Amino acid sequence: MAFTIDLTGKVAVVTGAASGIGAGIAAALRQAGAIVEGCDITPGAGITVTDITDDAATTAFIQQAGARHGKIDILVSCAGANVFKGAADCTPAEWEGNLQLNLTAHWNLALQCKTFLEAAGSSVIIIISSNHAFATIPGCFPYNIAKTALTGLVRSLAIEWSPAIRTIGLAPGFIDTPGNQQWFNSFPDPEAERNRTIAMHPVKQLGTPAEIGAWCVFMSSEHAAFASGTTYLIDGGRSALLQEEG
Repeated sequence: MAFTIDLTGKVAVVTGAASGIGAGIAAALRQAGAIVEGCDITPGAGITVTDITDDAATTAFIQQAGARHGKIDILVSCAGANVFKGAADCTPAEWEGNLQLNLTAHWNLALQCKTFLEAAGSSVIIIISSNHAFATIPGCFPYNIAKTALTGLVRSLAIEWSPAIRTIGLAPGFIDTPGNQQWFNSFPDPEAERNRTIAMHPVKQLGTPAEIGAWCVFMSSEHAAFASGTTYLIDGGRSALLQEEG
């Protein structure tokens, strides 16, 4: 018999669902049978336009989603953005904006969903972090600070809100998204930079949004019932390999 995961009847909230990793997660959950309520700051098909740094807008979105279905089984808190400035170049405003988007908003989303998740029972919060939570490179401050802090948020929610709600983190590495392609395009030879980046991964490929979506499907299922309080690093082995200079 084939191993399958069926999330039919489950209600999932996915933030940042209009593109990139968030879109991949939303698509995978729908493929598994879940009802997906997606939001993003950018309009899209089936997307509620919501700025998750706006507490009132976030509350309205969650209350509407929860009331529509009577519960929320799965929260995938994915929305975020790179804030790469460097420790000496980051302004106080950039620091605060980064923390609001990449840390505080995840906590607020979890708080807004808590009552609906508890009503569902056997529910899960999945917080999308980053490989920068485990190791980083120069110039990625203060993004890496917020992502590191998310590992603590995952642990605290897992301890305090169990057993009704499991909380886990996923920390993707270099995922092949339009945003990352824009980064490649900033180099004189985008294809060469892409190939150089791929070569730095032992698996010799970049990750895909669909793969992160598949992780979310598994972590949302009964098969992952013993997983909580941990942030899983998904980076193609890049952090395991010491990089040579030059």
